[in-house]
Amino acid sequence: MRPLLIVASAALAIAIPAAVSADHHGGGHAAKPGDAIAAAVAAPTRTPANLARDQYRHPAETLAFFGVKPGDTVVELWPGGGWYSEILAPLTKSGGGTLYVAAPWERGLNRFKEKQAADAATYGAVKLAEFPSAGANPKVPDGSADVVLTFRNVHNWRFDGADNTANAFKQIFAMLKPGGTLGVVEHRLNESDDAAKEEKSGYMKESSIIAFAEAAGFKLAEKSEINANPKDTKDYEKGVWTLPPSLREGEVDRAKYVAIGESDRMTLKFVKPAS
Repeated sequence: MRPLLIVASAALAIAIPAAVSADHHGGGHAAKPGDAIAAAVAAPTRTPANLARDQYRHPAETLAFFGVKPGDTVVELWPGGGWYSEILAPLTKSGGGTLYVAAPWERGLNRFKEKQAADAATYGAVKLAEFPSAGANPKVPDGSADVVLTFRNVHNWRFDGADNTANAFKQIFAMLKPGGTLGVVEHRLNESDDAAKEEKSGYMKESSIIAFAEAAGFKLAEKSEINANPKDTKDYEKGVWTLPPSLREGEVDRAKYVAIGESDRMTLKFVKPAS
């Protein structure tokens, strides 16, 4: 793997960690977060609690690595409370793009609907879709998306079984345009660990996610260590939720887990072949 050039983001005064090419023979390049991404990360509509987590989630660098542009049709899968939606909504709005948030209908979208109701100016244009689609509710149209993003969700699909995980990746492949990008951030299990941990710990092996994606037709384009955390020992009784922000142990060893920070995460960029 050839390390890519580290570029400083003047707008955010943050250094972009090196990205790693998936092609041993390919030339390295680095992506600097554009002005539109920087502006969206700095949007005044973001909540203070979410801003505080930028140090762990590196949104500007992550979105730049995935090549997200303001005019894109972007799909965010399983947005939860809308941590990334708070950035993606103003980003796509600024460039005339389109944002879909897609999750199980309707329970997976209820928290996002609350954001829409509270701030229609920011979130009113965001489209809602069912994912995985069961056929009865609105879905992301096939071949419509430039970028599909999923942040710390694949382990949830894996909890529902390997077949359901494979189906999720197939549906993602279908919704993307030829040449489109799938960006995955996920809690990273050590390759040497027992694969059975994927079924309960919240961590996934990088090789497992690559296998699911490639089986659906994707090609791995690049890897990045933007969201890596070498302090994460990944050996907690209560899984990844032992660490911030969940801190499931409560006050037990709280200072220890806060010092570790959020989980070690892989950041993988896949492409749907153009033909």
